[in-house]
Amino acid sequence: MAHKQTRRNFLLTAPIAAAVASPFADTMLRASTGGSAMGQAAEGSKIKVFTAAEMAGELKAVQANHGTKNLLTSPGTLMILNEETDKAAKEFEWHATRDHVFQVLDGETKYELGGTPKGTHEVKPGEWLAPESEGAVAVILKKGDYLFVPRMTPHKRTTEGSVSLLLISSQTPA
Repeated sequence: MAHKQTRRNFLLTAPIAAAVASPFADTMLRASTGGSAMGQAAEGSKIKVFTAAEMAGELKAVQANHGTKNLLTSPGTLMILNEETDKAAKEFEWHATRDHVFQVLDGETKYELGGTPKGTHEVKPGEWLAPESEGAVAVILKKGDYLFVPRMTPHKRTTEGSVSLLLISSQTPA
């Protein structure tokens, strides 16, 4: 069910992936904003700065509670810290208008990606689940790894042990 990557989709999502993976972008944000408090906008802009020290503190709290923390919820973008232990999704999910970037902050997890979903059911407009996806490929992500999941790509996560993740989800019209 994953569709062909188009130039339009690439242009919509590439800046997110580049910003997440680029130490240069982080340096520029810090320099231009003076390292303002986590999640707060730099004066006169919509830029948000999340310092390494603040992120480490938030991650520690999430890990202690085995939970989730929304760091940013702005129209079209979510940034979430998540820690989970021995958890497996029951079904593959995919979305018509959302792309995901995952970064493993600690531990490891397995993603099953792509393929052709079987037994599909729509849970809400533009959001689907399926118990299996024929031909899905499994990847193991470890600390420091990033994963970009484009819209309309079935994906499912299984964690044996524990993993801490940063998820950035971008939503744009289909």
